Formats: sequence, C-alpha cells, structure tokens
Amino acid sequence: MLHYIDTRQGSHNKHAFSHGNTLPYTSVPFGMNHFVVQTNQEGSWFFDPHDRVFLGLRLTHQPSPWMGDFSYFLMTPIADEKIKGSLFSCQSSYRPEEAIFKPHYVKVKQQRYNIITELVPTCYGATMNIKYNSGKQAGIVLNVKNISEFHIDAANRKITGYISNFAGCHDDGFRMYVSMSFNKDIDLSTSGYYNAEGVLCNKTRLNGVDQHVVIRFHDCETDVLEAKLATSFISLEQAELNLQRDSGQSLHKQKDQAAQAWNHYLNKIQVSHSNEEYLRTFYGCLYRMFLFPQKFYELDENMEPIHYDTTAKAVKKGFLYTNNGFWDTYKTVYPLYSIIAPKEYEEMLEGFLNSYHETGFLPKWLSPDERGLMPGTLIDAVIADAAAKGIGRQLMPELLEAMLTAAKTQSEKDCYGRQGTLDYIKYGYVPSHYHESVNHTLDYAYSDYCISRVAEMLGNGEAAEYYRQSALNYRNIFDPETGFMRAKDATGQFRPDFNSTSWGLDYAEGSAWQNSFAVFHDIQGLIEAYGSKERFFEKITELCNKEPEFDVLGYGFEIHEMSEMAAIDYGQLAISNQPSFHIPYLFNYVGQPASSQVVIKQLLANLFNSGFDGYPGDEDNGSMSGWYVFSSMGFYPVCPGSNEYVLGIPLFDRVKIELPNGKHMKIETHNNNPQSNFVADVNLDNEPYQKLFITHEDIMAGKSLDFRLGLAPSYRSYKPEELPFSITEPKN
Repeated sequence: MLHYIDTRQGSHNKHAFSHGNTLPYTSVPFGMNHFVVQTNQEGSWFFDPHDRVFLGLRLTHQPSPWMGDFSYFLMTPIADEKIKGSLFSCQSSYRPEEAIFKPHYVKVKQQRYNIITELVPTCYGATMNIKYNSGKQAGIVLNVKNISEFHIDAANRKITGYISNFAGCHDDGFRMYVSMSFNKDIDLSTSGYYNAEGVLCNKTRLNGVDQHVVIRFHDCETDVLEAKLATSFISLEQAELNLQRDSGQSLHKQKDQAAQAWNHYLNKIQVSHSNEEYLRTFYGCLYRMFLFPQKFYELDENMEPIHYDTTAKAVKKGFLYTNNGFWDTYKTVYPLYSIIAPKEYEEMLEGFLNSYHETGFLPKWLSPDERGLMPGTLIDAVIADAAAKGIGRQLMPELLEAMLTAAKTQSEKDCYGRQGTLDYIKYGYVPSHYHESVNHTLDYAYSDYCISRVAEMLGNGEAAEYYRQSALNYRNIFDPETGFMRAKDATGQFRPDFNSTSWGLDYAEGSAWQNSFAVFHDIQGLIEAYGSKERFFEKITELCNKEPEFDVLGYGFEIHEMSEMAAIDYGQLAISNQPSFHIPYLFNYVGQPASSQVVIKQLLANLFNSGFDGYPGDEDNGSMSGWYVFSSMGFYPVCPGSNEYVLGIPLFDRVKIELPNGKHMKIETHNNNPQSNFVADVNLDNEPYQKLFITHEDIMAGKSLDFRLGLAPSYRSYKPEELPFSITEPKN
C-alpha cells in the first residue's frame, strides 16, 4: 500500500493556521528516529511542501510544532568549497515535484551540486547513498544547534560524538550519541568546522555550540558515498552497537526491509473504492498512526531492552516509549492498536508503567520525558481499553495502582498527575480558579470511570463502586438552564457573565460548545440532565447548525484552532480538534442515527484529502488520522473502555481487517454513491442488525458487517439495549 502514500499529506502549515501540522516523516513504524527534508529555518515549521530550497536531511524527534524538537541535527551533502560556515551558504534548490517522499524512502536531487541523495531508515539509524556527479570534492555538512562534540576517526572512516539539544527535559545534560561510518576515505586536510568568522578549522575533535561541521572525502567526485548512522540515548558504545547491527546490508536491502515493516501494518486493513483519492487519503492516515509513540528503548549486547531514565539520570532495564500526548491519542490511536496491534500495545503499556516507576506518575505528554501539557490523565483510558479487551492482563494490578496514585495524590510538580486533585475530591469538581477547570472536571470523571473498569476486572469491588459513582461528577458542573458545562468557584457558584462561544479560560482549545459533551461514559446520564432526549437532540443539532463564531476572551487573541473552525464552516462542530471527535456520533444516543450519518459523510468527503492541505486541523500523533480511519470504516470508539464502537456510515465499498487471531472482519457497503448519505439497513453476520453499535468481540470474532445506503433517511424507535453504552441505562 506504500504506493498510495506521499508523506507530505497535511504538511502545508504555518504558525497561524494548520492543515495538519504534519512533517513528512521517513522512518520505520515506531522507530526511534524520524528523518525529514528541511526546506527553511522557520523554527518548528522547518518544512513547507511548496519550498524549492533544500537545506538537508534532518534527523528529528519533533512530535508536534507546539512541542518542539529534541536531539536533532541536519545532514547536507555538498560538492564545492563555496560555503562559509552557515546553513544558508550550503543550501541548494531542488524540485519537490521530482523528489520522492515515502514512509520508508526519501530521494532528493540538489540542483546546485548535481547530487542525488537516497535515505532509508532503520529503527535506530539510517543508510544514505549520496551520488556525486559534479567532479568536485564530495562532502557532508553536519549542522547542530546547541551543544555537541564530534571526533573524526579518519583511519576507520568514522565520525562519532554526541548532541545535546531539546525543547524541554528534566535532565539538563540529556544527550543523543551518534556514530556514522562511510565507505570512502575522509580527507582531514579539508574537514573540520567553521568558526564564527567562516574560517575552516582543521581539527579531529570538534566541540562547541551551534556547530557547522564539514566532512570531505577522497576519490568521490563522481561516485556514490554510502553513509550509515545510528544513534543512542544511552552511550556512544550503544550507538556503535546499533550501527554494527545495521552494517553489512546495502541500502536496497534495508529499503526492502523498511517497506516490509510498513506493509506489515498497512496491509492489515484493505479498503476499496472507485475513487483512488479516497485510498490515498486512507493509507496516508493509516501510516501516521504508526509513527508515534516512538521507541525510547534500545537492545543491549544480549538483545535485552534498556533505556535511559532522565529522572534518575541512569540506564535502566525494560521498555520505554516517548513522543505521545494521551489527550490526543487515547480517542483513536490506541483503540486501533487493540484491533490490529495488541502485542505492540502491550509493550507500550509496559513502557508507560516504567515511566510510573521512575517518576511516581503515569505519563501525560512525553517528549522526551514528562512535559505535563493538556488537561486530564487520559492514559487512564488507554489502560482501561486494554484491560477491557484482554491486553496486558499481567500488568493491570500495577497499572491500577498507578491510576489510583494520580486520582488520590497531588504531585509537588505541576507536570505530573492531575491538577486540583484534592479539590476535585473535596468538591466533586475542579474549581474555577484552576485554568481549564471544566475540562479537568470532565476528564477526571471519565478517568474515574476508567479506574472503575480496571478495578472491576481485577475484582476490587470497593474501588470499582467508588469510582463508578465519582464518574458521575460531571453532573456537578452541568447548568440545565443553558445546557452547558460551566465553571464553578469553590462556593458552588457558576462563573458570571457566561458566553457560550468564549474560548479558553475554563475550556481547553474551545468553548462550551465543543467541551460540554465529553461525557463519553454516560451520554444517557447527560441526556437525562437535559430533561429529555428531545432537548438533547435539539442542542446537538443547534451545535451543528450554529455559525462558527467565537470570542477570544480566554486567550486575548485568535488561536489557530479558532481560525480552522471558522474556515471549515461546519457550525460549532470543530472536527479540526480533538474535543469534537465524538460529537457527530451523539445523535445515535437519542435514536437519531440519520443525523450522525449525514454529518459524518460530509466530514469524510469534504475535509480530508491526500494533499498538502490534507487535514482540517492539527493531526496530532495519529489522532485525527485515526478519526478518519475509524469513521471511514463505519464505526468509532466513542468510549474507550466500554468495548463498544458506535456505528456511523462507511466511506468504502469494501473493508477487510486482518485480525491477530487469524480471522478477518469484512465490511461491505452497497449502493455506495455520493448522493446516498444515509444507512437504510445493516446486517451483522448476514442477519438484520438493529443496534447502533458493535462490540470488540464482534470484531475479534470476524463477523461480517454489511451496510446498504439510501437517498432518504429512515426512522424507527430503538429499544434501550439497542443504544450505545452509558453508565445510566436508557429508558423506554
């Protein structure tokens, strides 16, 4: 499926507006390093698909422009002496329409130097074949920001060293070690680093700040330079071990292996449609779901996993993963892993448990270690969903302990655990003097549900009951008069001067419209709080039909998420950001699936594509891609931990999911044309199916799911057992 993918999908962005805020990563699935063509020096937005300037190939660990990069450096092939110790002096024009951007392979021709560079990634490094054609001396420039040290070993055709640069880290001495080898002799007389005056200093040991290191080679003016590199966060010796394991294989052999690694995942879901653009979009999205989290562990001389603990500043045994924000990914990424990559999911859980052992709290946003961003402790949903699906059973007792720690303990450091923990326990909500208090309250209530699920499965009835009750704390901030979740102070008074379209302050990256429906575990309870299903239906219909207006009150300026909601013009349904992902499916809970179906189909057909503007907002570590992948197959995990997927409307004629138990789930859509926006009927395993959800067990059993679409909506009454899960059971 790799032929469908151009990694530049969603990469046309700037600080003020996002079409995905993606980078064209070349890597292996979950690889420790990513590689990206760099085209400018615009900080975190260092690639633009429309730029025609090539600055080099960047080894990067940037999960999001809002997080920044760590342990990065730039490699720029050169073939002349007209460089003066600056990145600008090395750059070359290139033709982006001729370059190849694939998950497993990147190929670029530098017009200035007449150099063709190919790069293929491995888990811990890469191989580059650099074809020089100009007849001038071949070389590579390494551009490193902040602190670094390199040693040129001409006798062994190697360069080794370390880099220390990061946007944030608890270890101020955090390093990435690098080992590079070449198949050509290094010319020491023309190698070294450029000083501040642009003069080449010929040294074999190069150390300093913001280095511009040049390595030149003998007898390579019209030949191919093979450069192999590997990195380590543990030691230089480990980097050299990682490099040694990749040695002896040609770029072409490694290219085949990288392609196989990607196809292992891409082939697990096969979709078909007459419109090939839908296929390109789907597989581009699917590829993005296996980039993050990245492996932060390596394999020692005995092939045992080890990792660097930035808290203890020591090497530890076991798995570890990084570059993931659970506020984004719990909704879609991990539920997909539960279907097609449960073994990897379990290994990740073991890594997250190691984070808990080393810091005292489960992670929230890792890059490389805890950054503490976004509300909630939504890794709880990742754990509960795994537990409900039988993944990582042996880890669950310790994971429950870790979940309970965050639920009961206020960390001395703001980056760990819940904010306002003790006040949440005291009042049953997070008071308004905490920033984004509404989101904290709703996320903690959902996390409490997740805790109750894990406790129930472990036979801890007392904890299960306690947290199942506290999962209803969302009721404490619901205002029946306005129909919104609102911030309360410690005396129980709602914040005055309420404006439903004001963003920020009490709400995360949205207003009351986007953030008042995050009661994934008890939508029926929320419906009852409205007083009737008719009033709830009217409210979410109004949400979809209301102008996409906003007030910048909480921020004082227009943030990019506001601009994106206004641009897509889908009412207050800001599918451009995570808080709205589940909203299109809420009509199902009041027995009005036709409204969900038409909204979902319009979102799929109009807001996603395979191009540079491919997403309606920040893609965020595979989360928005996951919304598209699930929704286009016809079902979506509204409440991870419940074992249910709410039905929508498929985009594809046929879907075939390869399951880890050797079975296959097949989904077929009949009468699938642009004008058919509604589901006329559904069959599950060739039997008429009236429920508005399917279960994880249905999928794992390989049951077939058949949809027939229609031009006009069909209406019927639904029995309580036909509606999706809620703690509060629906009434007749």
